[in-house]
Formats: sequence, structure tokens, C-alpha cells
Amino acid sequence: MCRVWFITGAGRGLGSDIAKAALAAGYKVVATGRNIDKVTQGVGESADLLVVKLDVTNPSDAESAVKAAIDRFGRIDALVNNAGNFYAGFFEEISPEDFRAQVETNLFGPVNITRAVLPVMRAQRSGLVVTISSTAGISGQEFVSAYAASKFAVEGWIESLAPEIAPFGIRTMLVEPGFFRTELLTEESTNYPKPSINDYAEKTRQTVTAWKGMNGLQGGDPARLAKALIQLASQDDPPFRWPAGADAIGTLERKANDLLAQANAYRDLSSSLAFDEVI
Repeated sequence: MCRVWFITGAGRGLGSDIAKAALAAGYKVVATGRNIDKVTQGVGESADLLVVKLDVTNPSDAESAVKAAIDRFGRIDALVNNAGNFYAGFFEEISPEDFRAQVETNLFGPVNITRAVLPVMRAQRSGLVVTISSTAGISGQEFVSAYAASKFAVEGWIESLAPEIAPFGIRTMLVEPGFFRTELLTEESTNYPKPSINDYAEKTRQTVTAWKGMNGLQGGDPARLAKALIQLASQDDPPFRWPAGADAIGTLERKANDLLAQANAYRDLSSSLAFDEVI
């Protein structure tokens, strides 16, 4: 059983919901965020709750937070890499600094925390690393190049990490939510570029207007996602990849069909590229 949960980005949105669901299930929770007042406000108070300050982009913060968790609860059974943000916009209008900042938070943030937690889990010979990815980590689309790049990177990292840590009893789980009514599209989490190229100006205006109008109207319920995640994580063999939401299932199915079609499109040519060995 995952008795002690360590959750990043628990100050609001999905992170708060996961923390509350874990507490409701009877688990002990380490809820982290850059602002501990917001974490306490979002999650509430409980004897089984430890609130710790954590900026996931700071490796020393990660080490300090993990130490605080061990000092309080003695172990970490489930790590939930949830903290993230969103730099939207057409690629040419996203500054190099913002593109790097996107990858820094959404990829290197989970890398920092996981690096700090894995020695604990290896010593226990057990643990579960849950990483919140996105359907944008399965299928890219316009206006999300930086975000998709960070989430595709997360997918490749976890796929490669999984067999390395499995011998130590540590499991991994990628969660790919579709559109949920979280705070990802709020001004606090989403950064839109200032229009600078006329060719993109009108499409940028239309897209930003549409996305701002979508905020608060997404069909997915993050509280239900959180409860389902607790349920799946409690299984002896949780899924390696979990598409969360009917729209997420559709994204994975379309991508799978596209990949099969692309594999078959030039099968003969692709299969003819080996050396002609002389025997």
C-alpha cells in the first residue's frame, strides 16, 4: 500500500485534489508548493499532513523537502510529480528564455524531485513514481510547441527510467489528462507571448480568446481524476500509462492509428535499407 504520498504543486488545482483524496483514503501526505500558505489553504489541515515549501526547479529545495518528509513520516511510498505551468504561443513568438523556462519546470522539475526521492524508494525496495503528463505529451498541436516539447520529454524520460528502477520494486505511472477544469488556463499558470509577428497576429488573438473562454468550462472533473488515481495507485500492478478522460482516450487511439499508418506507408522502402551482405 502507498502509505505516504509526496505531492508537488499542491497549492491549487489538481495537486490539491490529489492531496485531499489521499488524505481521505487514510494516507499520510506531504503536500508541497512554492507558497506554503496556499498549500495549507488548498488542502486544509490534518494530523496526517505535512506542508513543505518546494520550488521544483531548485534541486536543493527538492533535497530539503524529501528530508523533511523522511524526518516526519520515515518513508515515501508514492511520489506525484504534478507541479507545472504552460507557456502558450506559436513557436516563433515564444522567446528562447520562455521555451527553456517551460522545459525547466515541466521536465527538470520532476527530474529534480525524482532524483531526490529514488534513493529513499530504493532503500525501501518499493515505491510508485506518478508523473502527470498530458495528451500534449502524446500528440502535438499548434500553439503548444514548448508545452508539448516538455511533456514529450517527460514521456521519454519515464519510459526509459521505468526498467531501470523496476528491479528495486519501484513502479512508474504516466497520467495523461485531457481537458480538466483545473487552473492550467488561468493567468497564474498560463503565459501568452506578446504578438510580434504579423503573420501570426490574428490566429493568436483567436486562439487566446478561445482558450480564455474555455477556462472554467472544461468537461473533466479534477476531483474525480484524483480519486481514480488513488484507486489505480493502490493496485498491485497500476497501469504504466493512464489516459484520463474520454478525450484523452481518443487522443491515444488517434495517435496509435497514425503511427501504424506511418509505419505501413513506406514499409518496403524502409525495410530495404540494410547492407547487401556478401556471403
